[in-house]
This record gives sequence, structure tokens and C-alpha cells, in this order.
Amino acid sequence: MNTLYKPVGMVVSVLGGIAANLVFAQVWRRVSGEDQAPSATARDYGWQEVLVAAALQGAIFGVVKASIDRAGASGYQRLTGTWPGK
Repeated sequence: MNTLYKPVGMVVSVLGGIAANLVFAQVWRRVSGEDQAPSATARDYGWQEVLVAAALQGAIFGVVKASIDRAGASGYQRLTGTWPGK
């Protein structure tokens, strides 16, 4: 049964990454008033701004993606009766 979850897990994972990026973009706009977070090589931003943006993005990405991955695994278990394992 776990081999059935692999393609489902990949789709869920990609959707989680997309959702995480959308959530981060919204949070960044509200927090900073800017449309895009500074990249590591953006000359117009200091270290603090770049690192805060990166930390916030990482935290949001991790929480959103883990939530969506977990929901996918739970849904798979409800449908099949088995938890997608290693």
C-alpha cells in the first residue's frame, strides 16, 4: 500500500510548497509593506533584513508544508487504513 502513496505524496508535497510560498508572500506584504522579500544578494538591503526575511520564510515554509504533508498522510490513512510509512 505504501507504494501507492508515493505519487500522492509527491503531489501533496508540491502543493504544500506552493501553498507555503503563497502564505509567505502574504505575510511578507503585511509585515514589510513590500511585494517581495529581499534575496540574499539584494544590494539595497542589510544583513538583518535579509536574514529576518529568510528566517520568516523558512519558518512559514516548514509549518505550512508539514501541515499539508501531515493532512495528506492522514487522508491516505482514512482511505486505505494504513499509514504511509518508510
